[in-house]
Amino acid sequence: MKLLQEKLAKYDAPQRAMAAGIYPYFREIQSDQDTEVIINGKKVLMFGSNAYLGLTNHPKVKEAAIEAIKKYGTGCAGSRFLNGTLDLHVQLEKRLAEFVGKEEAIVYSTGFQVNLGVVSCLTGREDYIIWDELDHASIIEGHRLSFSTKLKYKHNDMDSLEKQLQKCAPDKVKLIVIDGVFSMEGDVANLPEIVKLAKKYNASIMVDEAHGIGVLGKQGRGTCNHFGLTDDVDLIMGTFSKSFASIGGFIASDKETINYLRHNSRSYIFSASNTPAATAAANAALDIMLNEPERIENLWKLTHYALDGFRNMGCEIGHTSTPIIPLFIRNNDLTFLVVKELFEAGIFVNPVVSPAVAPEDTLIRFSLMATHTQQQLDYALETIQKVFKKHNIIK
Repeated sequence: MKLLQEKLAKYDAPQRAMAAGIYPYFREIQSDQDTEVIINGKKVLMFGSNAYLGLTNHPKVKEAAIEAIKKYGTGCAGSRFLNGTLDLHVQLEKRLAEFVGKEEAIVYSTGFQVNLGVVSCLTGREDYIIWDELDHASIIEGHRLSFSTKLKYKHNDMDSLEKQLQKCAPDKVKLIVIDGVFSMEGDVANLPEIVKLAKKYNASIMVDEAHGIGVLGKQGRGTCNHFGLTDDVDLIMGTFSKSFASIGGFIASDKETINYLRHNSRSYIFSASNTPAATAAANAALDIMLNEPERIENLWKLTHYALDGFRNMGCEIGHTSTPIIPLFIRNNDLTFLVVKELFEAGIFVNPVVSPAVAPEDTLIRFSLMATHTQQQLDYALETIQKVFKKHNIIK
């Protein structure tokens, strides 16, 4: 065995979990991505999806994707920089910029590539990137590629953020990069205070709205809109893999910033462009977001009901106020076991364990869609209460 394979063969955590019968990943779904899915021939309620508006199965979204394939084919066979720009891409970019309240936007092939390509190239060697310790992995990978000084502050802790800003040279660029809604624990960034500090220290702000768009703000325009601070945020990022029911992502900002990114962001320049189907699906999802406000209203109705239900049964749910609800278990193996037992009872949820979080912070991520029914949610609450009581997670 070569040295590389010998080294990698020592990693056996998945095998040990499989042997114990509690391995929870790569479960094969044999149906559409809806509130109910089929896995191994069994119907399971889906409470582990990011499709907050439940649009992955919407007839208009599917029809838009089909029609785009008929007109443009299945792919663009090149990057946006060269032969991969369709009128469909440009149309969506204009609509997204208007939707989030910025001058221009560009579309990337995935949301991960947005953060990778934007965060890595905006600042220089003498500049600073300041980031929340619970920022998404794509933001972390983006700033790892940057030559700037990286400063981490404690999660949503404004004193910690200010201390890091005070370390920065006054005449150098300072970019604060945050999640609008944090993807694992569902809490919202303290954007009003972040804006105040950014103005005090002449810093710029980039907000990742992956989990905010379609959930917060007028017609689902996101966290920045929710707080009325769109004009105070310099860059707004979003993904298509959540509320937009597709795959891809975008960054929106002023004309000068977008012009720079269009010609310098490596994950944009050197990646094949979004497929016609994915682009058209996101475009159709935006139409529905704007024209069916009852979806967001129902999502929040379900969210408040679920939050009350979990609090009343004694679950520890942290500071969430969104459709992402963390159910803290605080034990790696027990988290895996609970996920397994819930799955056997017909509930699909996602485990969040170390090294993604510290072993004492493990949790189950329970997330809602606007298309869940009250009956489905009641069954999930009842089942989770039984399993949690069985393992003394709640009394």
